[in-house]
Order: sequence, then structure tokens, then C-alpha cells
Amino acid sequence: MSGPVITEERNIANALISGLANMKETPTREQVERKAQQIAELFGYTGDLRNIITEAMISVDTRMGAGVSLVDPAAKHDDQWVRKREDITWTYTNAYGKFLREEGWPPRMVQSLSDVTGRILGHLQDPKSEGTNWNRRGLVIGHVQSGKTANYTGLIARAADAGYKFIIVIAGIHNNLRKQTQERVDEAFIGRSSDPEDRRTIGVGLDPGYPHPATLTNINEDFNKNTAAKSGWKINDFSKPIILVIKKNVTTLTALHKWLKELNASGDGRISDVPMLLIDDEADNASINTNKEDLDPTRTNAMIRRILGLFAKSCYVGYTATPFANIFINPDSYDEDVREELFPRDFIYCLDAPTTYFGAEKVFLNEESSQSIVRPIDDCEDLIPYTHKRDHPIAELPPSLYRAMDGFIVARAIRNLRGQASKHCSMMVNVSRFVPVQRAVREFLSLREKKIREAVRANYRMPESASSANVYMRGLKQAFDDEYADAGFTWEQVKTALDGVFEHLHLYVINSKSDEVLDFTKYEKEGVGLTAIAVGGLSLSRGLTIEGLTVSYMYRNTKMYDTLMQMGRWFGYRPGFEDLCRVHLSRDSINWYSHIALAAEELTQQVKRMRRDGLSPRQFGLYVLAHPDSLLITAANKMRAGEKVKFRQNFSGRMLESYIVSTESDVNEANFDLIERCWREGFGGRTLEDTGKGVIFRDVDTERIEDFLISFQAHSQFADRKADIVAYLRTLADQHAVGDVLLISPSSGDGKPYRLNGQSRVVGDRQGSAWRLNKDRVASRGDEKLGLAEDQKAAAEAVAASGDNPVAASDTHYREVRKKPLLMIHSLDPHGDDKVKGPIAAFGVSFPPGHYETEIEVVANRVWLERMQGVPDDPDEEEDYDA
Repeated sequence: MSGPVITEERNIANALISGLANMKETPTREQVERKAQQIAELFGYTGDLRNIITEAMISVDTRMGAGVSLVDPAAKHDDQWVRKREDITWTYTNAYGKFLREEGWPPRMVQSLSDVTGRILGHLQDPKSEGTNWNRRGLVIGHVQSGKTANYTGLIARAADAGYKFIIVIAGIHNNLRKQTQERVDEAFIGRSSDPEDRRTIGVGLDPGYPHPATLTNINEDFNKNTAAKSGWKINDFSKPIILVIKKNVTTLTALHKWLKELNASGDGRISDVPMLLIDDEADNASINTNKEDLDPTRTNAMIRRILGLFAKSCYVGYTATPFANIFINPDSYDEDVREELFPRDFIYCLDAPTTYFGAEKVFLNEESSQSIVRPIDDCEDLIPYTHKRDHPIAELPPSLYRAMDGFIVARAIRNLRGQASKHCSMMVNVSRFVPVQRAVREFLSLREKKIREAVRANYRMPESASSANVYMRGLKQAFDDEYADAGFTWEQVKTALDGVFEHLHLYVINSKSDEVLDFTKYEKEGVGLTAIAVGGLSLSRGLTIEGLTVSYMYRNTKMYDTLMQMGRWFGYRPGFEDLCRVHLSRDSINWYSHIALAAEELTQQVKRMRRDGLSPRQFGLYVLAHPDSLLITAANKMRAGEKVKFRQNFSGRMLESYIVSTESDVNEANFDLIERCWREGFGGRTLEDTGKGVIFRDVDTERIEDFLISFQAHSQFADRKADIVAYLRTLADQHAVGDVLLISPSSGDGKPYRLNGQSRVVGDRQGSAWRLNKDRVASRGDEKLGLAEDQKAAAEAVAASGDNPVAASDTHYREVRKKPLLMIHSLDPHGDDKVKGPIAAFGVSFPPGHYETEIEVVANRVWLERMQGVPDDPDEEEDYDA
């Protein structure tokens, strides 16, 4: 398909979407199809309308809430200054909105993005405000791959319209990410290509009379001494705003600081008349523990602070998708004044994910969608173990990787049948940080792809009786049966479409040593949908957008938060093929990602709650600092082998469960005897009530709950955490003298008195007598609403539905209305491992929110941490590390 046809499709889609945007009610599919036909006739277009209709359907269904902000209630800041200033002409902002609509953004999304960036601008200082000195510091929390770049580009356009003159974007630590950000800023704000070989107007600049901002960086060159010296410019030489896109490293930041100080600062060493905005994308990115001097977080953050300090009028806005950013979490990585300067003391803004976003909630938390997307990898360790050396010999690839590749080829065929042949479709393979191993993996996949290609060529038109004799065709049929039988096509239709998959299929190795570039735009210009299989490591994981990502296969042991959520390249928008996406991960990773996704979701709820309670960003920062999961990030840096270290911990609003349980029969017998004894006694004489899924004892003395937990035999690997739970319960005893006890018991079973019916659980991860439960979760979602009164449930549902982005009530909402601790007791029926016999006893304790200042001291040792996180990847050994 050539360029002009794509342009024509784009025009029809835009016309259709604009037409539908004016309808008061959300249109039905029939109405959309009718309108599409009418517009196609007007354009004289006779091509396939399916993609255009799919895009329009998604468009009318896509909205994004306004998000929620937490500001310091005591600060004297008027966030309505934007509305009050009548002199602002929104030239850059309107051009950006038009550009997004032409790119196919749904009009409602463009409008909501515009509203949100308007609100964030209100949290910045008015650049025309009186007073010689001011600074503002804030943080915007988004979702991985959900349009953070689009958001801060919109904020840049608004800030430029309002009068900010000097704008710096710090785009991560990799060259390829900086280049990608520069290209985006060129199109969406500067309006000119910054490629020295190809200086032409693009994007927003195509409108006549567009006031192009100036830039001192280009797609090939970061800011350096030469750029600055060559230019000889001063900031005030420009009537238009200036924007720089730079990497977060010491050399670049030092060069910029030097240029600003020498050329632009006045006698007192400050730049007094230029309002500046600094956007720090991936505010958590420099938290990697590395010995590379240029990436040392202490020094990079100190340089950012010094640059801000040169300007009498400055705003710093960090953008992150991981709320556990090092700005909060890693107080040791830089001294107090740096922390003070970059801490988001003035505002925190949580962005809502759009309704069509394919994110952690769908992939890990929602049981139903998670089951269709996530596939555990159980056969990689013997071939490419978690920890291997750069010269590790690759004798063969795991069968699950070949199956994933078969699935990818079938998924591409289905996308072609859906009319998506001109759209990109990618598979990502990330099993090693070492370049030689990545190359070996690529060789094996290439060989396999060649054999599949030949098999398809020979068989795709053959009757099934003949084609099924071929082993590779059988593999593809198996992938279809296992994964895509209900995707809307028969195997015969898919088989016929297989040949077209190989026309533009290419394999890439993407790393800092590789000269291969995954260049989607080159194919776009030719109107071709690229089918890419990309093998790589860190470069592949961090920040780089992989278009049309459909299948991901990742077997890595990193569990540090920042690399972790960044590896969520499989999040984003999947219009018309969300149902085909698959993510293959080790069971360890599945558990860990689910744990983090839940923690991140809870932090956003926390922002909303703290806003209601009139608290400030500083208190949120302290809360995050003592959050149980912060221990897992900071601690590894502080400890030597086996050493124990004390931490402050806060379990407010959290549920802690015994997700590591003992499989020894005598331990479990003792625990069930304990449960029976307490049950008979009514946990201190309380009356039981039926919940429909077991029984509840209300208002049990917390001392009784404490006694139960002390007597409960936890596995030695969970003993420390059990002690922490008991200590926190004791600390809360003054405010909460009673709690509820819930014995979870589904209705099936033989109904023996004082015995719980079992809940079925698959044994995936067992070492010796320790069974680690899937996704580190014991309870099922929604269990915490059991035993609540109807008015409490209604109150939780009302809170969840409030605001611009209503969600279904989750356990965090039910936890809030219960207003007291809850002990949950479970009996688990294991299956999938002959060595584990049930029943097995487990518990969970959920603590009410609101105790932001309540902390306990806990002791952690390195052994516990490493078991929780695995051994962290070390970027200093990272072959594929593009610094």
C-alpha cells in the first residue's frame, strides 16, 4: 500500500471521527458504518473501510479523566492565574491540538489532554508574575506508555504561550531515547526537522506563519561545549522560546551549566529575566545503581539543581510512571539540599489512563484479562538461565520461545485478515543483557523463521491432510488452536493468510553495540506495515517505543522498580488487536509485576485520599518513603552480605498476606487446630455471621488477633514479615482496639464443623517446604467486601465512582470503609505439584488507611531482600548499556 492511499484513509478517518464527535449519544456500530460509507462515497474511496470503522469506534469510546492533584494547602499559590490572564494567545497549544487530531487522536482525547495540561500549567508559576525570585517543584505521575510524552509536550506548548522563555527537556540516559524525544519535539513544537541534513518544516510548522521556537540540540547532537560555542548565542537574542532536549548525564549537564553561567548570567551570577521550565522525563531513571561517573545520581541531580539555581524564575516538573521514583525513595543517593530542591513540594499530579489504555491493570490485576494475556515461562532456565555470562553457549532455544514465535506469526496473519496489513506488528525478545547471547538467539530465531517461511510457501494452499504432515505447519495450527481459535477466523482462513506475513518480516538485534535500527518511519513513508522481531536487552526495554507490539517474551531477573515498570513495553494502545496480545514471563516476574502494579494502583488512591484529608505533597513523600515496598528498592544498596538493617515502615491502607506458606503437614495440622480452637471460642465470645463465602466475627479484640498471629506457624521465610504485622497491629491498638476476623470458606466442600472449605490454587513456585503463591496473593479480589454492611459497600462504590475517571470498587476502597483491621484466614487446596498435599493454612491482615504518621521499625537482612528481588541486574556489567 503506497503513501497516498494511507493519506486518503487518514483523511476519511479524520472526517468520520470529527463527524461522530458532535453526536450527543455514543453512536452504535451500525451508525458508524453508515456514516463511513457516506464519507467514503464523498471522497470517491472504494478501499477497505474496516480499519477506519475500528478506529472510529475506539475513538468515540476513548476518554480520559482529569486526573487528581495534591497541592500544599498552606501555600500561597493561585492556580487560577491561567484563567485570569486575558493576554495569552494559545498559538502553540492550538497548533499542537490540530497536529494531534491530524495524527488520528480522538477529538475527546485531544480536548481532555488540553484540559489536563491547562490544569498542570496552573500549578506552575505565572511567568509574568511580580517578584524577582520564585521557584516551583512538582511531579506528574503517569502510566507506562500511556502518553506521558504527549502530556509534557502539551505542557511545553502551553508554557511557551504563557511566557516561559527557556525550556529544557531531560530525556532519560540513552542516546536512542533522547533522539526519539527530539524527533517528537521537532514535530509537535519546533515545527522543523532538526536533522542537519534535512532542515524542512514538519508537523506543527506546516501551518503558514507558525512562530518556530529555537533549539540548540538536534537529532544527532546532544548539548555539548561545541554546540554552545559554535552558536555564540545568548538567551535574550531570541524573541521566541528556546528548547533543548538533553540526556541525563553529568557531562551534558555540566556543559549546559557552564554555557548558561558564562554567556547568560548577569553580574550576580543569576539569570534574572528569563522564566525557565525544566521537564525531567523519567524522573526515576537516574536511580540505577551504577559506578559510571557520568550517571551518578548524586552528581546528575546536583547539576540539575545548579542549573535551576542559575535562574531567578524556575519551575521543575518531574514526569514518571513509577511513583517510587528515586526523588522520594532514595534519600541516601544525594544530600539534603539536592533532595530539598528536587522534591515535589508544591504539587503532585496523577494522570488518569485513557479508557482504551492497555496497562498493568489489564495485564496483571484483572483476573479475567490477565488469564488470556499472560503466559508463564517454565523451560528457559536450563538453556538460558537467569544468571549467565557473556560467553554462555546457546545450544538451543526454549520450546516456549518457539511457541511464542508461532503465535506471533499467526497473530500477524489475523491482523492482516482484519485489514491491518499496513499497520506495524512487533515481537520483543529479551532474555539476556549480553550482546553475544542476543546475537546467538537471533541466529536461532532466523533459522526457525526461514524453515517456517519455506513450510508456509509449500503448504498454505494445500488441503489440511497434506499440510498437517509438516511439523512447522502443525506448530502454527497448534498456536492457532491454543491462542486464537476465537479471534473471528477459521484455521483455513488463517492458513491462507500466512504467506503474506513474511513479505515484510525482519529480525533485529537492538543494543548499544548494534548498528541495526528499528526504523518504523522509513516503512511508514512507503506505506508498509513492518513485521519485526526485535531481540535485545536494556536498550530495548527502556523508553524505546516498539510499534504494534503484539507478543513479548521476557526472561530476565531484574526486579528493581525503575527498570521494572520501564520494561512494561507491552503497555500502551492496541487498537483493533488488544485481544491478540500475549506476554510471556517467568513466574517470578509475573508475581513481582502483579505486586508492583497493585502497589502503584494503591499509591494513586492514596493521593486522592490525602487530597481529601487536606495533606501536602511532603506528607505523601514521607508516606512513600516508609512504604513497605520502598524497602525492596533502597535496602539492597545499603547492605553488606547478611547484615541486618533497620527501616521505618508504614502499612497504612495495605494488605499483607502470608504468600510464602509451609507445605509441611505437621505445621499445617497445628495451624488448623489453632483455627478450630479460636473458631469454637468465637474469637473471644463473638457471634459469627454468614457472609456467603465463609463466616465473619465482628469487633474482635485486637489482642486476640495478635495472639492468633503469634501462635500461627509461618514459614521461616515469612517469619520476619509476620513479626512486622504483629508489631504494626500493636502500634495501632490505641486507635483500633477491635478488628474483624473473616474465615474464607467457599460453599463447596464436605462442611465439617470448624473446618474451612478449600480454595483451589496452582503450585507454580516451590523450593523445599516453601510454596510461594502465584502473584504473591492469597485472597481473591473482592474478598475484603465480605461481611460489610450494605451502606458500607455503597459508600465504597460511591468513592470508586466519584471523580472524572470512575472505576469499579476494589479491595482498597472496601478497606477504607471498614475503618478497622481485618484478619482473613484461608485454607488452600494445592494442585499441579504432586509433592504438595493440602490443605494448607494461610492468612492476610488488611490495615485501614489514614495512619500516615504511624510507623514501626523493622529489621531486614540481605538474604530476605535478595529472595524478594532476585539479584539486581548490574548496569556496569551490562553489555547492552547505551550511556
